[in-house]
Amino acid sequence: MKLDKGNILLVEDDNNQRGIIKTILTKEGFFVEDVDCGKKAIEQIKGGSFDLVVTDLRLPDIDGTEVVKEVKRVGRTCHAIIITAYGSIPSAIEATKLGAFYYLEKPFEKDQLLIVISNAMNQVKLLKDNIMLKDQLHDRFSLDNIVGVHGRMEELFKIVKKVAPTNSTVLIYGESGTGKELFAKSIHYNSPRKNKPFFAINCAAIPETLLESELFGYEKGAFTGALTRHAGLFEQANGSSLFLDEIGDLTLNTQAKLLRAIQEREVRRIGGKENIKLDVRIITATNKRLEEEIAKGRFREDLYYRLNVIAFSIPPLRERMADIPLLVEHFLKKLNENHEGKKGISNEALQLLMKYSWPGNVRQLESVTERAYIMCEEDTISIDYMPEEVKQESGRNLSKHFEIPDEGLNFEEIEREFIKKAVIKAEGKISLAAKLLNMSYDKLWFKVKKMKEKGDILDYTNK
Repeated sequence: MKLDKGNILLVEDDNNQRGIIKTILTKEGFFVEDVDCGKKAIEQIKGGSFDLVVTDLRLPDIDGTEVVKEVKRVGRTCHAIIITAYGSIPSAIEATKLGAFYYLEKPFEKDQLLIVISNAMNQVKLLKDNIMLKDQLHDRFSLDNIVGVHGRMEELFKIVKKVAPTNSTVLIYGESGTGKELFAKSIHYNSPRKNKPFFAINCAAIPETLLESELFGYEKGAFTGALTRHAGLFEQANGSSLFLDEIGDLTLNTQAKLLRAIQEREVRRIGGKENIKLDVRIITATNKRLEEEIAKGRFREDLYYRLNVIAFSIPPLRERMADIPLLVEHFLKKLNENHEGKKGISNEALQLLMKYSWPGNVRQLESVTERAYIMCEEDTISIDYMPEEVKQESGRNLSKHFEIPDEGLNFEEIEREFIKKAVIKAEGKISLAAKLLNMSYDKLWFKVKKMKEKGDILDYTNK
């Protein structure tokens, strides 16, 4: 049975030495497999899953450096240590160039061996943790984790799948809270740059002078307080992706510098004399209509065309009410996992949420769900735990704000219009449209059936 301290392959042709080292390492809690030649070692490396290979430099069939090469060739998270009684500077340099973690000369003390192996194992553990965290990031920002079944969301998923593997600049429109940064991260973590960190900055949250130094960096002494050289975000994101949020809030001065960086693919630090070549993918977002900003003279037209290579808009939550039940279910699932709970939400509370306009979009819905989850002590979140603004707006009676015109009105026509709007908003789902109208499923289904027969409604229904 393998132990938790790690798996080691020991390659040593001297039976006595091999036995001593194996005994020492086994007593320390390592699982050790041992072989007496290089070719057997290579076979073991191909089929095994070792954390560390400890190999003699001189073996009867091949050189120990060939074993190190095989460790690197298979590409697993594994280090190699070379031990030798024939140490020399050239052989040590060669081993290091090949990627050996350490070069240990014989004879060595037991403690010396254990320290080197402990250091190697700690680094292997860090590398594995790093890989695991990256995998978690990739999973978290996978498109499958963006919740939405609304037709417009499905169109966005198709766009992101096509755009992500490319290096094209992306411009994302959307109100605050719609998930612009989530889409930007999904593009990055589904791109060839996914193994590098994602960099982001909110252009509206930082004063112009600070923003410039954050984006482009500065040299030591470039201005008062520049005590050391500072690499800007463009430099840090070299080879990766840089997300510039609220791009529509940049000043014209900063827009000019940004245009040059994107156009020439190079930056110069503040106070610097040299240009630095860049390979950065730019993803931007704004809640403003840039065409209108251009017309008002507040946004550069040339920068707009540089940014507007691939552009899409994330719809506000009020325009995709069909996604609310799925989003609430998604948030409750996360909360239940974090709190080891099993809470759900009542139909009445869910209907209330679906009637609210959500000015803060998905971010606001998530906060409302979390608040209700924390405050509720039962297994089912009821309408009592909904915030007052949601209750008041959702429960507002339209009739109080409706005036009958002097010429009268056609009630049946108004009813048909409401039904059509509800069915379209629910993307043809009668059950959802019935909730929007606070009507029974059977009653609405019958009315829609009659409207279809008269040609008053297209076949929007799918359920």
